[in-house]
Amino acid sequence: MPTAEILSQGDEVVTGQVADTNAAWLSTRLTDLGFSVMRHTSVGDRLDDLCDVLSAAATRADVCIGTGGLGPTQDDLTAEAVAQTFDRPLQFDPEAMNRIEGHYRRFGREMPEVNRKQAWLPTGSHRLDNLWGTAPGFSIQTDRAVMMFVPGVPREMRKMFDHAVLPLLREHFDLKRTRLVTLKTTGIGESNLQERIGAFAYDDVTLSFRTHLPENHIKLRFAPEASAAYIERVTHDIADRIGSPLFGIDSGTLAEVVGEAVQARGETLATAESCTGGRIASMFTAIPGSSAWFTEGAVTYANQAKTRVLGVETSALEKHGAVSESVARQMAVGIRTRADTTYGLATTGIAGPGGGTEEKPVGTVHIAVATPTDVLHRRLSLGGDRTRIQTLSAAAVIDTLRRHLQNR
Repeated sequence: MPTAEILSQGDEVVTGQVADTNAAWLSTRLTDLGFSVMRHTSVGDRLDDLCDVLSAAATRADVCIGTGGLGPTQDDLTAEAVAQTFDRPLQFDPEAMNRIEGHYRRFGREMPEVNRKQAWLPTGSHRLDNLWGTAPGFSIQTDRAVMMFVPGVPREMRKMFDHAVLPLLREHFDLKRTRLVTLKTTGIGESNLQERIGAFAYDDVTLSFRTHLPENHIKLRFAPEASAAYIERVTHDIADRIGSPLFGIDSGTLAEVVGEAVQARGETLATAESCTGGRIASMFTAIPGSSAWFTEGAVTYANQAKTRVLGVETSALEKHGAVSESVARQMAVGIRTRADTTYGLATTGIAGPGGGTEEKPVGTVHIAVATPTDVLHRRLSLGGDRTRIQTLSAAAVIDTLRRHLQNR
């Protein structure tokens, strides 16, 4: 399996002013193509540092893809660093200049003189045309590595990868795509997932975990030659070990899985939210076509709203408080009745950072799902900040409906 390294250049990356989404995107694409991504390296706008990482990458990877540092300003040093590191003096490329000038002409603007710098490329390099911006990329071949450099602007980088980088990769390597299977879970942490999976005896399969709140994903990467039968056998083995927290295999989000199930049954749902403030409704309405099964959502934050909109009894609020099983159940029934839906989902809790008591600390949440025959309830004790508590609460009530639909 060929190896790859990703290089991200720029002070804005190493200082945290810009999140390096390029490296994550490139890693996904390269891994899917059959490369083993060994390193992500970030370096600031210092010529000596950039030369050092270029020199190292060229000796330890089969492919190096660098992003950033191709602009017209004095801190854009990639071409200069490549020229110095590999003894390839910069050379003026007239066609690159024509394309840069043409980019400005298309917008009725005159090219600033500083952009001429972008037409100077290392001797012997292969120009990678940029149809979406001014900075051309380029590639070189060292003794071991194919090294390709593209702009750091994510939109330009992604377009150039598909248009210019990918054809070169296919030209240099016999690419055999690996097969990735993603098992999606919710309501369980990585440690507990690891305990459920136990010893992983498949030496030819790579297992990894990824947290994407409120979900935890288990990724199984199979070699290109793995048969469909083998992939299915291993996947089902791991799925059986995980059990009820598993809501999908290569599926959409938790909300999408539940929405599909509700729609397939010809049913509908509505939501009543207090502590989650509309988060559940937002998760559902982000799904195209959700109007076929999601009818409405009510954010009843104040007690008066719970009584007026959902019919929650004042006596229940006075006796048990808004954050209680009784109120959660009444909210779920109230929204189901009001919306005339198959299901009603409700949340009420203390998301913090204030408002907690000894009896009901921050993170205390009651959720309920009203069905045609019953009302399902859970009391949650969650940790973390307000956003985390809200996100996990929304996922928990959706997952409660999912388990009901799947009889789990």
